[in-house]
Amino acid sequence: MADKQTEGRHAQAAGLDLMADADILALLARGQVAAAECVGAAAPAIAEGAVLAARTIREGGRLIYAAAGSSGLMALADALELPGTYGIARDRIVVLLAGGQDALVDMRGGPEDDGDAARTALEAVAPDARDCVIAVTASGHTPYPLAAVDAARQAGARSIGIANNAGASLFERVDVSICLETPPEVIAGSTRMGAGTAQKIALNMLSTLMAIRLGHVHDGFMVNVVADNEKLRGRARGIVMAVAGVDGVIAERALKASGGAVKPAILLALGVSSPAEAETLLARHDGHLRPAIAQLPEPKAG
Repeated sequence: MADKQTEGRHAQAAGLDLMADADILALLARGQVAAAECVGAAAPAIAEGAVLAARTIREGGRLIYAAAGSSGLMALADALELPGTYGIARDRIVVLLAGGQDALVDMRGGPEDDGDAARTALEAVAPDARDCVIAVTASGHTPYPLAAVDAARQAGARSIGIANNAGASLFERVDVSICLETPPEVIAGSTRMGAGTAQKIALNMLSTLMAIRLGHVHDGFMVNVVADNEKLRGRARGIVMAVAGVDGVIAERALKASGGAVKPAILLALGVSSPAEAETLLARHDGHLRPAIAQLPEPKAG
């Protein structure tokens, strides 16, 4: 096998196919846990990436995810949920997958080696210095995300690299390197397992911390949620009730006045006189709810 850690052989995998089902599943579960535990060591780098990502969004730039294969699916899962969960404008999120949209129904291996396709895809979105590419690759050497980063750098864009091997080529190219040193997979080289789990956790952490720094989280509530279904409308109402300390009737009234926007609805429920005043107050504090509430002379329901 290659000397990459992601291609190494698991010490307990010998005779795997002869084991009882329960023993195989227990070993697989332990592999996932071990992969998850490695993410903590990367927390400082993840925090650095979150600061860069928050700066990108704050300055009007875009987060451009670039990845292939299983890493692409992890990147896609993170990217697609940011608009709904944290109210990040959809045009601020771009996903470049090796093989394009076809990879979502037929994931072939060849496209991950196509650096030219990555450069073409990256150039098509015309990045500039405000943008940030988030490249994800288990090996750290996959041509598609590497070429996307190279093209982004040429355009002056920032970059974050996430990989599972120390010394990855990706880390020589990016502004922020996030190394997730996952142990060898139980199924050697099957990085959709442990490596993918660690990538998903790291991406969750990065984008969540980014959202917190942008002011989209208050006391653990997603106060910038886009409430576009019944479940989320109920969640929005509950958030207004909890943060403002009001009943459901007042929360509904405030949400109706704010057009469903949670942050201004909270301020309205606390006594701000109009949606325009609530928006002005939030703008004065860069969208952060806590200092906006603190500025109210006497927060009260109604």
